[in-house]
Amino acid sequence: MRFAPLPVEGAWLVEPEPRTDERGLFARTWCAREFAEHGLSAALAQISVSYNEMAGTLRGLHYQEEPHAEIKLVRCTAGSIYDVIVDLREDTKTYLRWYGATLSATNRMALYVPKGCAHGFLTLEDGSEVLYQISDFHHAESARGVRWNDPAFGIEWPRVPARISQRDAEYPLFTRAHRP
Repeated sequence: MRFAPLPVEGAWLVEPEPRTDERGLFARTWCAREFAEHGLSAALAQISVSYNEMAGTLRGLHYQEEPHAEIKLVRCTAGSIYDVIVDLREDTKTYLRWYGATLSATNRMALYVPKGCAHGFLTLEDGSEVLYQISDFHHAESARGVRWNDPAFGIEWPRVPARISQRDAEYPLFTRAHRP
């Protein structure tokens, strides 16, 4: 796998290195040893999937507060998404900085989202599916979110969402009270 650091402290783009032959390809997408060699957590408590019928579906921006903060490795296994992370950690040089990347079943890339960052995505195709490898168990009482279009972040989404849950649409604008 290839690991590329991103402009949000502790975030990485993880790209498989496929080996191809007449049958197609084979690639490793997870290796605890390789993650550890890059200083990344290899803890894995849950794997979740979200299926999104319609292009323009927005999910996020979500995070969990301590002591249940989680690291996520996010990959698109069908279709494509515009995946976004926002640094909510006041003690980093990249506080309030965001990063977005197109993840797709074709490019097979994944985003490593560190603890303390909000995460969300916008589907770019109908039938997009997203796989999450998560370092901690979901804890409903610690689940939080910030508004996807908050001017404090200035995220440049590729399009206006066509579908968003009421909960995600009504998250409050960011304040320091949101500190994860």
